[in-house]
Amino acid sequence: MHHFFRTLSLIAMLSWGISSCTTGPPEQENRGIQPYNEPHRPAFHFSPDSMWMNDPNGMVYFEGEYHLFYQHYPEGNTWGPMHWGHAVSSDLIHWEHLPIALYPDSLGYIFSGSAVIDLSNSSGLGTAEHPPMIAIFTHHNHDLDMAGSDQFQYQSIACSRDRGRSWTKYPGNPVISNPGRRDFRDPKVIWYEPEKRWIMTLAAYDRVMFYSSPDLIHWDYESEFGEDMGAHGGVWECPDLFPLKVNGNTRWILLVSINPGGPNGGSATQYFTGSFDGKRFIPDDDTGTPRWIDYGKDNYAGVTWSDIPASDGRRIFIGWMSNWQYANQVPTERWRNAMTLPREMMLYEKGGEYRLQSAPVRETMLLRKNSRSLEPGELGGKTEIVAPDEAGESLLEIEMLFEPPQGGIPGEFGMILCNRQDTLKVSLEPAKKMVTVDRTASGQDAFSPEFPGIHSAPLPPPLSGKFRLRVFIDRSSIEIFINEGRCVMTELFFPSTPYDQLFLYAENGPIRLAEGTLHQLKNIWR
Repeated sequence: MHHFFRTLSLIAMLSWGISSCTTGPPEQENRGIQPYNEPHRPAFHFSPDSMWMNDPNGMVYFEGEYHLFYQHYPEGNTWGPMHWGHAVSSDLIHWEHLPIALYPDSLGYIFSGSAVIDLSNSSGLGTAEHPPMIAIFTHHNHDLDMAGSDQFQYQSIACSRDRGRSWTKYPGNPVISNPGRRDFRDPKVIWYEPEKRWIMTLAAYDRVMFYSSPDLIHWDYESEFGEDMGAHGGVWECPDLFPLKVNGNTRWILLVSINPGGPNGGSATQYFTGSFDGKRFIPDDDTGTPRWIDYGKDNYAGVTWSDIPASDGRRIFIGWMSNWQYANQVPTERWRNAMTLPREMMLYEKGGEYRLQSAPVRETMLLRKNSRSLEPGELGGKTEIVAPDEAGESLLEIEMLFEPPQGGIPGEFGMILCNRQDTLKVSLEPAKKMVTVDRTASGQDAFSPEFPGIHSAPLPPPLSGKFRLRVFIDRSSIEIFINEGRCVMTELFFPSTPYDQLFLYAENGPIRLAEGTLHQLKNIWR
């Protein structure tokens, strides 16, 4: 099982410029044809054409398009006055950049939020024949914030009647005034069919608040949740509320991002399972123990798409692939930050408890260009494996099934990515019930003392006696799905030169690679 794995030159071109919305400020300079071949530029993850990006916003499906809005500062590559950037996709993989959707105005910056299709035209902002797309977002008044007021954030809406291409802000904004709470933001709105009402889940510093509305304009406070639940190492942000079914039972999932306070430091996203009756969320587990959707350092502020057709039925998530500890300092220039791969969220039950698991959406198979099987066999020490190299890029998906020795617990095993200077190591240690990602020597890290480290997660038990790994490797990130996504870790890296070797390894006892497939992936920006 000794092969060769090579990384050749990175060649990619993308013809996208950024221009302003016709109803916004004067048009920005068209940046023309731009290469997507800058060092560390993701080749199959979404990143902005240029400048700063953070939280995904307003994710909604409409007329064959997945809309991805995002927090964006078009004048610099660090955080600044927030706009909503905009992109669309027909397949969740290949993205078309569109002009900025929402600009700051007299009420403030445009912070995070959501979007829905008002199918019955309950708002009166469209027609029944042509339902409007409604964005619900936080206005952040910087001047009030700097003056020390607690009432600098409030909720507003905007309407599009042309598939999200242009937007009109509601003249009666804000639709929810600030009740005297700091960090009152990030509205996520869903339609609650049993009561024929809209439900808003809103972050309010150390808890979430629920509001309801018949029309997206007039809102009533219903309840709050979380003051004494889950992790509270930092402010709560970017909530999401949605139902999932498992074994015929419907449970409601509440996502809450937190900064700081994540399992490996900095920002991360926790979740709760429970019931929801249109007014109150009741958790299944009242111990308050945090549960995390991703134990890696670099998945934050993720939420799910609205209005996925019932014929599809999936709950699809995407997160911001960074961490507030160093997001402003990572070593990129033209653009800064990217999104995770879209993931399908699912629920499983074990021992009477409900847990989330996630998997890359099936559309990621569109990325596959060349595939080859890995030779099965027992691993001992380091074994080099191959990637097809016809197109010259080390963009990989690897599927592996590891079988422990019969009647025994294997030692440590995993994979190593490296070049002559840098190394990234992914380790599974069944005896310790732990998985780790070691990026202490992964490449450039002087930009932040918080970046290098060994990050850990609980290793879920093997499924049918075997450990299953599915790994995606882009130019500056790795996403690791263990045992069908029951544990997930997302990590950035910035090697001095592209990694050009990939090894499987085993220590302190053998383990067998029962199956393995290596896929070379396409560059989506060509």
